[in-house]
Amino acid sequence: MKTPTRAQLARAGRRDRIVDVAREIAEAHGWPAVTVRRLADTIGFSQPVLYGHFPDGRDGIIRAVALAGFARLAERLIAAGDLGGICAAYLDFARSQPATYEAMFSMPTDLEFARPVTPEPLRAGFRPLLSTMGDETRAEILWSALHGLADLSRHGRLRPDRETARVETLISLLRRGQLQ
Repeated sequence: MKTPTRAQLARAGRRDRIVDVAREIAEAHGWPAVTVRRLADTIGFSQPVLYGHFPDGRDGIIRAVALAGFARLAERLIAAGDLGGICAAYLDFARSQPATYEAMFSMPTDLEFARPVTPEPLRAGFRPLLSTMGDETRAEILWSALHGLADLSRHGRLRPDRETARVETLISLLRRGQLQ
């Protein structure tokens, strides 16, 4: 493998900086606050530099934040270990990084799930669920249940004091094979 040139490293560093600052702004102020102009002003890059990295502008930046979020989620799920740990790690990720989670699952992107062209970070985020559950259908059910719990909690639709009971019930149902 060829060693990247200094220019390639600088370009990658600029791209990473754009993605990081976009995520930080979104986490602090919501996605409507993330504009190419604001990013350029915050980072000190010109707008053409941002468009050089993300020709489709804000949409490409949101996509990049989502992909980076899937990579971070995968790391957390892998470190979590068992089913209970995975559930807790998933829900904690959604709660602690709401704008990133929104980019990953709620905002319109061209990311394709469960397809041959699915990007590796999405596959990596699903792999711990698959490994824990043993087959794709059960892993998709776990993912769907966790996503539902995360999304409903995020929007204040579930009582916060019952989260532990909901997760324990989900785990119990999955372990007994009642959710298939």
